[in-house]
Amino acid sequence: MTTTTTATYWTELDSPVGRLLLTAAPDGALTSLSVPGQKGGRAVREDWRHDAGPFRAAGEQLAAYFAGELTEFRLPLRAEGTAFRERVWAALDDVPYGEIAARIGASRPAVRAVGGAIGANPLLILRPCHRVIGADGSLTGYAGGLERKTRLLALEGVPAPAPSRPVPPPATPR
Repeated sequence: MTTTTTATYWTELDSPVGRLLLTAAPDGALTSLSVPGQKGGRAVREDWRHDAGPFRAAGEQLAAYFAGELTEFRLPLRAEGTAFRERVWAALDDVPYGEIAARIGASRPAVRAVGGAIGANPLLILRPCHRVIGADGSLTGYAGGLERKTRLLALEGVPAPAPSRPVPPPATPR
């Protein structure tokens, strides 16, 4: 019996919203982008390979995005999840602003499941889940934190709506 293992490459980049951890498959497709303190974010594993090479295009495009010069990423992405989550994540690629559930044809009761799938998006910023707001127009949750979500929306020239709940102050590093 032959066992095949797939290498995971990783690198870190500085950004205006904190340090970014990027992972990629051997073919260069990005598999995740995480921020410090992210709910469900990734952490470097011992069996991963540190190599900035597969991330040159991502680094250039992220720098252009944060400089206000890029509005759409053109990078190979490969996030793995359930078929439902993959449909939601694919819908994120086309959403400039608004509610995802209606775009994928989800029923009203499925809104919670859509929210869960958005919250599990492993490609923050690249798959713009920060653009999703509540159906009532309020600022809703973001795995990277509401402060980051507000900063990303401001960077994109979108006035952030009022939060549905008060935004807690940012955590201070220990």
